[in-house]
Amino acid sequence: MKFTVLSLFPEILEGYFSASIMKRAVEKGMIQYSLVNIRDFAYDKHHKCDDEVFGGGAGMLMKPEPLDRALASAGSPGVRTVYVTPSGRLLNQAMAQDLAREEQLVILCGRYEGVDQRIIDTRVTDEISIGDYVLSSGEVAAMVLIDAVYRLHPGVISGESLTEESFSDGLLEYPQYTRPAVYATMQVPDVLLSGNHAQIARWRLKASLAKTVAYRPELLARTDLPEAVGRLLKELIDEGGLNERTAVHTGRTDQE
Repeated sequence: MKFTVLSLFPEILEGYFSASIMKRAVEKGMIQYSLVNIRDFAYDKHHKCDDEVFGGGAGMLMKPEPLDRALASAGSPGVRTVYVTPSGRLLNQAMAQDLAREEQLVILCGRYEGVDQRIIDTRVTDEISIGDYVLSSGEVAAMVLIDAVYRLHPGVISGESLTEESFSDGLLEYPQYTRPAVYATMQVPDVLLSGNHAQIARWRLKASLAKTVAYRPELLARTDLPEAVGRLLKELIDEGGLNERTAVHTGRTDQE
């Protein structure tokens, strides 16, 4: 899989591709990348890439000419091209899995007030937001997107690790523990030391449910919950683990 990232500040991204799991994936040839400096495609003597916004308003906008040439050099629009922007569709795990199926991705990093709409209309296939907030750096958003995607590429991370992560089955991941079994009087749950894999699996699923209820109850507002999950959810309700607020989010009440 290849990532081509277009940026006014490609040096921000270089370190990301040169460390940790990504570095190993690059060295093994599983991941390729190219960092494109948009200023290289601005042909005036000052390499100007921004200008005032038509209609007035604060801030500057990235100009279409250098962006158009830079994106063309990266193969866009023939290659799936993502613009990371707060006004895009919210990134989730399903979207990351979809993007991970591509052989190539071109990612455009915005700056200032964003990019000229004509570039979005002609070169961009996906506008994606990493959250309901605004950053000064499209490079940071691009790294979040890339990290969510590349780790799903076969061989980068073990399949077992991926299947037990948050959102892989619609729930948040269960709490995890390592040695020592007792730390500062806090003990690892006995079931995790029992060696009983069936009981451990049940505990983990119930703990995932409890965490989801506490932090992201809206994830449980589904009508297709597996029967085992439904039973454990009822246990949490009976044990008082589902308060009035989360009952409203999930569409479930103690009377059900």
